[in-house]
Amino acid sequence: MHPPEIRARARSLYLSGATIADVARSVRLPYRTVWHWCRDRPEPLVGGTAVRCFRCRHDENPTDPGAYAYLLGLYLGDGHLVTSARVPVLRISCSRSWPGLVDACDAAMRAVLAARVQRVRHPGWISVQSYGKHWPCLLPQHGPGKKHERPIVLTDWQREILIAHAGSFLRGLFHSDGARFANRVRVRGKAYVYPRYMFVNESTDIMGLCQWALDLLGIPWRMNRRNSLSVARRDAVAALDRHVGPKS
Repeated sequence: MHPPEIRARARSLYLSGATIADVARSVRLPYRTVWHWCRDRPEPLVGGTAVRCFRCRHDENPTDPGAYAYLLGLYLGDGHLVTSARVPVLRISCSRSWPGLVDACDAAMRAVLAARVQRVRHPGWISVQSYGKHWPCLLPQHGPGKKHERPIVLTDWQREILIAHAGSFLRGLFHSDGARFANRVRVRGKAYVYPRYMFVNESTDIMGLCQWALDLLGIPWRMNRRNSLSVARRDAVAALDRHVGPKS
């Protein structure tokens, strides 16, 4: 398969008045291939993910970096990228109790790469999934085995995106492996109720990324268990509310 930019260049030359033979010599491809692109089937029916993969374009910048940061958070929480099939498939598991989460995941996939998104229903949850050869380009943390059993390290280009969109990244993490709930405590016989965020993940690397993103936004946190992070101070909860919000 030839890169999409070669097809685009051939089309541009042909539309500017060059003959098929001239175009073929210019792009150094067989006459029949160029004829097929320009005359037989001038445009692909559906643009491949190579056209939308920002890592394979010359600019190397996502069209919607906030959507990418959010989708990366969802993937690190409840996502799985299958690369053993002919075409890789990204799957994010979403609770059926939160239809807004399913819609947000669907929208993020489309904004980042996907031309088509499927929703596969299971008892209690929905798998939001998209096939695309270029998902591995955008999610280099994929690999065999469970995430907490292998290193999860950001690339330099991912770190740059997340520094600028830490709130969207945290939204993805908390929408997948987090929760906001009313915490009830009793002190000296008096009951108190206050909102609290919890993030639970078995991977120390992913937990570290959550801590790092919270620190970027100046939001205090503490570890209440080995695999559980808590944001409970009133000002901290209010700050996180501005970025995360409910799953709805």
